[in-house]
Amino acid sequence: MQFTFRTVLTLLFFFLIWTVSIAQTQTIDSLKTELELHPKKDTIRVTLLNDLAFSYFSRDIAKSIAYLDESKMLADALDFTKGRARGIYIRGITEAIQSNFDQALQYYDMALNLYEGIQYQKGIASSYNAMGITFRNKGELRNAIANFKKAITIEEQIGSDNLSASLLNLGTVYEGLGEFDEAITYLDKARAIAEADQNEQRVSYSLNNLGNVYMQLGNYPLAHEKFKESLYMNEKLADSISMAHNLGNIGAVYKIQKDFEKAMDAFDRSLGIYERMNSKQGISNTLNGIGTIYEDLEDYENALKSYSKALEISKQIEAISEIPPILNNIGGIYLILEDLENANFYFSESEKVSEDIENKETLSGAYIGKSIIYSRQKKYNQALSNAQKAYEISKNFGFLDHQKETSEILSKIYEARGDYKRALENHQQFKILNDSLFNKENVEKIAQLEYEYKYKQALDSANIRELRLTKTVLDTSQDLAKTRQNYLWAIIAVLLISIVLGTLIFIEKLKNEKSKTKNVIVEQKLLRSQMTPHFIFNSLSVLQGMILNKEESKSINYLSKFSKLLRIILENSRDKLVLLSKEIAAIENYLSLHNLEDNQFDYSIYVDPQIDTKSMLIPPMLIQPFVENAIEHAFEGQSGDSKIDISLTYEEEHLTCTIADNGVGIASQQGGQSKNKKSLSTTITSERLKILSKDLKMKGDMKIEDRSNHNEKGTIVTLTIPYKPTQES
Repeated sequence: MQFTFRTVLTLLFFFLIWTVSIAQTQTIDSLKTELELHPKKDTIRVTLLNDLAFSYFSRDIAKSIAYLDESKMLADALDFTKGRARGIYIRGITEAIQSNFDQALQYYDMALNLYEGIQYQKGIASSYNAMGITFRNKGELRNAIANFKKAITIEEQIGSDNLSASLLNLGTVYEGLGEFDEAITYLDKARAIAEADQNEQRVSYSLNNLGNVYMQLGNYPLAHEKFKESLYMNEKLADSISMAHNLGNIGAVYKIQKDFEKAMDAFDRSLGIYERMNSKQGISNTLNGIGTIYEDLEDYENALKSYSKALEISKQIEAISEIPPILNNIGGIYLILEDLENANFYFSESEKVSEDIENKETLSGAYIGKSIIYSRQKKYNQALSNAQKAYEISKNFGFLDHQKETSEILSKIYEARGDYKRALENHQQFKILNDSLFNKENVEKIAQLEYEYKYKQALDSANIRELRLTKTVLDTSQDLAKTRQNYLWAIIAVLLISIVLGTLIFIEKLKNEKSKTKNVIVEQKLLRSQMTPHFIFNSLSVLQGMILNKEESKSINYLSKFSKLLRIILENSRDKLVLLSKEIAAIENYLSLHNLEDNQFDYSIYVDPQIDTKSMLIPPMLIQPFVENAIEHAFEGQSGDSKIDISLTYEEEHLTCTIADNGVGIASQQGGQSKNKKSLSTTITSERLKILSKDLKMKGDMKIEDRSNHNEKGTIVTLTIPYKPTQES
């Protein structure tokens, strides 16, 4: 069995702002002019020298250090503590960009002590933030979190304009730990603040890191969209180091989609930028990505060369967080080559490092590799132990690819041990996960391809219009050569206005197409989450049990309700809007079906008498995911009367639905294992309500509360549902 590991090229988010653009060149020229005009050796000259050093650090490190040396001598002579601290801080940046992390940390610590001595809060926060980034790049993620949180606390107190950067940095660390709830929360906060501040650079960083999270969750088309948006912004800003990060991530997506030519091109472009910048960590990550392409092309010799070089560089610069995925990839090659001894060595090394830095994804990958090795050696007890560890991690943290692989491995292990029942169960789980991934990839890939096609088509059309307008300008210029100059300028002005208007129309159409595509993706996500393969499998298992127990009447009743629910779901899925009466029927059938076997809970559905359910159209399946959440999670470990109450009310032209249970409450659930799981129903419904609110021009909202806030027990979900009267449809 061939086994390969997917590598995710995480964004090495530097706080370094590297914008080689006309605007920055003008800034440098302006600073040089100011410095020449200010020969006086005072604090103003120290500040100018530091600003020039900061402007040069990502372009010409030697020049940056030269300015810093002059700044230091002058600041020491003047006893200018703030200027001395700023220079030391920038010196740390020049070391960090070269991956000299220990030296960078020493400089940051010196700057921090100086800033604390004069109680300069902004400088203290910047030092903590820089130390957090350096610890992150060293792989010491818990130290990174501690420093970022110190920076954020100070920045919130002083209202710093750097707050979005610190939130972004914190989000990337949680991403590295596999804690995607926290990662998305902080990244979304960072993006919102950056958008409000009109800081395009930080918006692009947020998009890139959100792309990383979606890639690790297996949502490759959405990840690709985020990377492309980020790359587009960074190209406008001429931010080369960030473009290199984007290209590496885009290469990883193309590699997953088996488009190896585009993947290799993206990696090569990324590698060229990193080499010019002498960013060893970026070089290591890109070589690792190139190795995965050689592996998929079955060129194992070049794959090992790329992986080994990447590992050598990462060890040299002590970038611990980048080492486990490379070790897993090398182990995977030796596994393919049937060199089980070497394979086991590299997987074991990855296991140790992954445990130290709490990287759940690479730890799961190491367990999978060791399980395969033990299976081939017919050591089934060890193989089973490792496979079970991998499955538990991948299930808890949502690594669907790893869940699929471990289900297949477990099936083969149980079959070899003669436990055919468990072998069949795991094989069925493997098929469900495989089908789920396949369908998701196809639906979203089609939507992505459609978006790219429409974008190219619109761009080509705009280019043709521009060429025609240019030709018109030239023809007009020739025809009016003998006329007065003012007429010529008037005609050119009209044509230029036409070009501007044409461009604005093109941009608006592009936005609309993108919005439609996003709508399609969200709708498809929702339809896949309406009734999962897991629920269908469980329902058929219950039905099978009834038949085997010869409960004929009960099984016929169950099958009738199950088929009716499936029919309603399929009918509703065809339409963007359905009658409220049909939606209520679907929910009632769903609850009845869940409750038929063991009568585990009571439920009620209340509809306000002033609501005419047959004259109101609503989006299908907005309510069902939250009903499912209540059934699946609200009553865990609870005995006694369990109840779910659904209420539909209509007030001030707003249709409101509440789903209330008397279970353990959402606060209690978040304290358990669900802490690190992303609630897909919440995310998808939130995205969908935003789009529906715009489409229907009506308020759509969602709120989830623990009822303990009102001295009650359980959870209550409140949905404000956009609707349309039937006469308007």
